[in-house]
Amino acid sequence: MTQIARPAPRRLDAFELPSEPGNERLALARVAECVADLGLSESRLEKLKTAVAEATMNAIEHGNKNRAEIPVEVEVTQNGDEIVVAISDQGGQVPEKTGPAEEPDLLKKLDGGQSPRGWGLFLIRNMVDAMDITINGQRHTIWLTMRTGGAAHGEHV
Repeated sequence: MTQIARPAPRRLDAFELPSEPGNERLALARVAECVADLGLSESRLEKLKTAVAEATMNAIEHGNKNRAEIPVEVEVTQNGDEIVVAISDQGGQVPEKTGPAEEPDLLKKLDGGQSPRGWGLFLIRNMVDAMDITINGQRHTIWLTMRTGGAAHGEHV
């Protein structure tokens, strides 16, 4: 059997930001700059930027509790036709939930049946081709994958 050699993932950028509200804008701008020439359509780039901003905001607020001295780490890699953005915080172990998370429901939120918050992961998941979360001790990482060669969610490029 013949195997096709795939190039190793290529690191495009890696940086840290203080866990301060507003720094999600710095993260999205830097990620957008380093992937600008990789073939994403304008609409897919905007979706990636939205996902990066939301994930970074979650890391700042929920993971690192707005403690500026604990940085959010961002790494951008390219693996073939995939752009992968890893955003890490030091949020500690997540308490076990009893059952799957409830999907956000706009009508329930408007009538007070659900908290007005809680759109983050739902939004992120629907902006990128794949989203994964890993927990290793205190370290939480959300992995955002966007393909350059194909359309996400049936969108034409």
